[in-house]
Amino acid sequence: MVQGLAPDLGLPSKACLVEGTPDPSLLVIFGASGDLSTRKLIPALYSLHLQGGLPQRFAILGCSRKPWGPEQFQEAAGKALRSNYRLDESTWQGFSRLLHHQRISYEDFNSYKKLAEKIAELDRLLGIGGNRIFHLAVPPSLYETIAQMLGQAGLGNEGPSRRGWCRIVVEKPFGRDLASAQSLNSTLLGWFGEHQIFRIDHYLAKETVQNILVLRFANEILEPLWSRAHVQHVGILAAEDMGVERRAGYYEQAGVLRDMFQNHMLQLLSLVAMEPPALFASDRVRDEKVKVFRSLRYWGEEGHENDLILGQYTGGTMQGNPVPGYREEEGVHPQSLTPTFAAMRLFVDNWRWQGVPFYLASGKRMARKLTEISIQFREVPHSMFQGLLGQPVLANRLVLKIHPEEKLVLTFQSKNPGAQLCLRPVTMEFDYYSNYTGPRLDAYEKLLLDCLRGDQMLFWRQDAIEVAWGLMGPILDACESCSDRRRRLFFYPAGTWGPKEAWPLMAKLLPENPWGRSF
Repeated sequence: MVQGLAPDLGLPSKACLVEGTPDPSLLVIFGASGDLSTRKLIPALYSLHLQGGLPQRFAILGCSRKPWGPEQFQEAAGKALRSNYRLDESTWQGFSRLLHHQRISYEDFNSYKKLAEKIAELDRLLGIGGNRIFHLAVPPSLYETIAQMLGQAGLGNEGPSRRGWCRIVVEKPFGRDLASAQSLNSTLLGWFGEHQIFRIDHYLAKETVQNILVLRFANEILEPLWSRAHVQHVGILAAEDMGVERRAGYYEQAGVLRDMFQNHMLQLLSLVAMEPPALFASDRVRDEKVKVFRSLRYWGEEGHENDLILGQYTGGTMQGNPVPGYREEEGVHPQSLTPTFAAMRLFVDNWRWQGVPFYLASGKRMARKLTEISIQFREVPHSMFQGLLGQPVLANRLVLKIHPEEKLVLTFQSKNPGAQLCLRPVTMEFDYYSNYTGPRLDAYEKLLLDCLRGDQMLFWRQDAIEVAWGLMGPILDACESCSDRRRRLFFYPAGTWGPKEAWPLMAKLLPENPWGRSF
């Protein structure tokens, strides 16, 4: 193995971490007592506090149905943090002073009047200048209600020249089909401008994902090869070893196509397939992504059976321990037909990618947790070594590992030392953090910081969401409304790489061939 290490540029550890200090602001978290707030948002905010990424004048106003004062909210936040951090008492005291709480009834307009008064009080006290972010860490069924109430209470308004800016953060799912996504967008845009709406996809904030654009457009050696002329196929794999855990209620309604493909998987595809924007600016990048979505081949009712395999995990063994099947999970219907696995083949009908298949697969309770993008290059057009070797020379492969490792791995051919001509594949690896030991931003830290700075590059835009749902709609309709739905769902034991019917598609994603056979 050849290992490539980046040179140490001598940058201070925080030089690339935070770009300037964000404006003074107030972050209002709806659902402050819930799982997302305590498990993701509060730890991310505390980490930003430790690294100096928060504004100097800043406050966090938690909103929930609980009759809490600030002390109870601080206690709940401290409990959540102590499960991940060894809290330094003085640092914790500084962070806890940022935490406030306001009881709210999400459907009661009077609650929003009181919220407006609390926001005005904190604004005067801290000199925030009217800047505020509303983060909806609540069930999706409340998104439209909260957005409408905020708008009617005047809390979505911005000052002249956007002094006293306002932003609203929405977590996925952004609807469950095209109609519901359009309804949500219509409500949001009825009270907020598109520049105010931040639709989160945490996959896009992973460092290796962000590095895709740099890898492609800052390296002349790769971009000329990045097309149908040199690429045989592209693979995108997001395998999870966990089951549905405590999300059975949501997952029964969503399934793997809504949970992973409509958002995360299509976003990864767009980063691989997009054209270079003229400027590295939010809307320029997002414009190019939308062009990719519009170029995806429409999937009608006919001719897709061999391009889509759905599966559901049954009982099996994970790391030597027995685990239940999906239908045995708490909260799941015993005859559920919800897919927990999907593998599909898509085509991007444009000049660069015409005829190149994109293989996408994602599932729960698979053999191991693994997220990666693979670029399989074509074989050399003429191998002068074939007569000597008796077999074709293996093609090059570039793998962008996203999780759990964060690496770039290039496979190429080399001669074995010795008198005879023997070729063997070798790898050249770049480990993203092998030469960087300073502080890092995890996905939510990066996204929260971008919200504070007003940078929408890593967030979904209205048109992209609706085009993505337009693509997935026919696929979902075919899977959910067909009379032979039972026949189209295949089963796989937990701890494997999906149903055997999907192995020919999965073989494009796993060159190590765990099945020990060819397809």
